[in-house]
Amino acid sequence: MTLVSLTHRERSLIGLGIATALAVAGYVYVVAPLMDRQHELTELIPAREATLEHRRLLVAQRARLAAELETTTTRLQDESSYLLPGPTAPLAASQLQKFVKDVAARASVEARSERVLPAMELAGLQEVPIEITVAGNVRETVTLLYHLQRRQERAAPLVTLKSLRIRVTAVGQPRGLVTTLTVAGYLLPPGQASKTTKTVPGAPAPVSLTDP
Repeated sequence: MTLVSLTHRERSLIGLGIATALAVAGYVYVVAPLMDRQHELTELIPAREATLEHRRLLVAQRARLAAELETTTTRLQDESSYLLPGPTAPLAASQLQKFVKDVAARASVEARSERVLPAMELAGLQEVPIEITVAGNVRETVTLLYHLQRRQERAAPLVTLKSLRIRVTAVGQPRGLVTTLTVAGYLLPPGQASKTTKTVPGAPAPVSLTDP
């Protein structure tokens, strides 16, 4: 086997080739991945800064949001106190009958008959109507309607006057009136999680049962 001696120039060229190959391999397998990673991190920085700023604003608003939530919760609980006590429609109707008869007695009208009408679903609530017939003169009847249409007690339930029919007792007694009222109260259905009462567009204006 013959050994070939390399000149100084040839050894230099081989060394330069090996160094070049190592440099290219280092760039492809080391430098390029690091540069790509750095580029990705640079693109992520604005998004992360925006996320941190959003979280900082939320933390800064925590006290205000907690106060607003407490105020809203208190208001909803206060409004729900105007609903009829339940938990079922028959029990609520019984309470509504008691309220209406109390107001009728204070107005000095005579309650002649009463009946409970079927409850209906209304925007997340149950509408509980009753019909009551009372007798009295013109002044007493006007007093009854006046107090049914005014809210003077925060504890009075929220009701609506659904219908009103008035007729004279007899032809010879024009001041004696027989009045049939349909009054509805509202009940939160059993199992209803929300205590919010909703307003129904076009619904009759609410009235409450109050003292004279």
